[in-house]
Amino acid sequence: MRADTIFALSSAAGPAGVAVVRVSGPGAGGAIQALAGRLPRPRHATIAALRRPGTAELLDRGLLLWFPGPASVTGEDVAEFQIHGGRAVVRAMLEALAALSGLAPAEPGEFTRRAFEHGKLDLTQVEALADLVKAETEGQRRQAQRQLEGELGQRLERWRSEVLRALAHVEAAIDFAEDEVPTEALAAAAARVHRLVPEMREALGEARRGERLRTGVQVAIVGAPNVGKSSLLNAIAGRDAAIVSARAGTTRDVVEVHLDLGGVPVVLSDTAGLRESGDEIEREGVRRAVERAEQADVRVAVFDATAWPDLDERTHATAGPDAVRVINKVDVRSISGVGVWPVSARTGEGMAPLLRELERVAGERAGMSEEPGLTSVRQRSALRECVASLARFLESDGELALRAEDLRLAARSLGRITGRVDVEELLDVVFRDFCIGK
Repeated sequence: MRADTIFALSSAAGPAGVAVVRVSGPGAGGAIQALAGRLPRPRHATIAALRRPGTAELLDRGLLLWFPGPASVTGEDVAEFQIHGGRAVVRAMLEALAALSGLAPAEPGEFTRRAFEHGKLDLTQVEALADLVKAETEGQRRQAQRQLEGELGQRLERWRSEVLRALAHVEAAIDFAEDEVPTEALAAAAARVHRLVPEMREALGEARRGERLRTGVQVAIVGAPNVGKSSLLNAIAGRDAAIVSARAGTTRDVVEVHLDLGGVPVVLSDTAGLRESGDEIEREGVRRAVERAEQADVRVAVFDATAWPDLDERTHATAGPDAVRVINKVDVRSISGVGVWPVSARTGEGMAPLLRELERVAGERAGMSEEPGLTSVRQRSALRECVASLARFLESDGELALRAEDLRLAARSLGRITGRVDVEELLDVVFRDFCIGK
């Protein structure tokens, strides 16, 4: 069973100028009185001497904040102690709280879970909060912040409201089946659903963009052996991430580098050279290279300037027509051409324009539209179920009760995204990756 009142270090562990210890639950006010001797004015920072209960030993002197529920981050009474961030100070503070009756250390994500249970956040905002804590690029921060502000939840609730209105029309048709209501009510319901379905399908089509921004745009470098793929990866990464050798076939497996390109997280992959080989290990490397290229969001096809214009057809076929085509080794032979990016990975010539192009393409693949988009597989799966239910409603000419059930299923699918219905089985999955103190 969960404790009524929880506490945890909510700032990062380790030595710091300030550490934040948070308490949430009905015992939060008692914890303040036990350590500080008095309750401060709500929502006003107060300097207080914090003493160990029972011995009155001074633990630290710091800032104290008191938020009576429900006007708090969790919806419960919340106490926040801002103390010096030394390990010994934090440990003494946590030990003092643990000694108080009714208080227990928080589980990972338990503060946020209580905020969800008290209606302070919906599930899309919960996911956004986790994304914001983990955000490493500007694009990730912006997307998470928009979702945390409730933009996605508001869009989903608007859709759900429209589905429920359509359901009300169908139920009216059922209740007044012998009057003139059914035809008009069904027409009104169908009109609402007809307006919704294209908008939802468009959101599903854009869903991978939000997911790419969360996890990283996959960029694969492909090409024949010795065209300079590993050198290009190192030049883009700004460090020696891959082994470079004049010997063909040096790269046997996929080498990954995580980058921030223009605020977009990118996973850049160097792959084995594309050629026929009698070596079993190299053949496996080529197979993995082709597989990675097929899975990639962006493909960079690298060719050798010394072979221009006789470019490798296998690289063309693997990279596809929308690849970013790079002609390497222009320090050996100068090349220019429409639709290609001439560079020298060795000297850096042409790298700045290529990086700008990669930033543009990566940003396009993970672009943020004016409307808030889906950002997780869970959200996409539920919206897909909703669209399927609405499509069945539109295509069916059967019993009204069955068509009404399709609308109920659609509304339920939307409610599962925000956490309004049937989400208990999802909560452990959503909160399992949260850090303690959040």
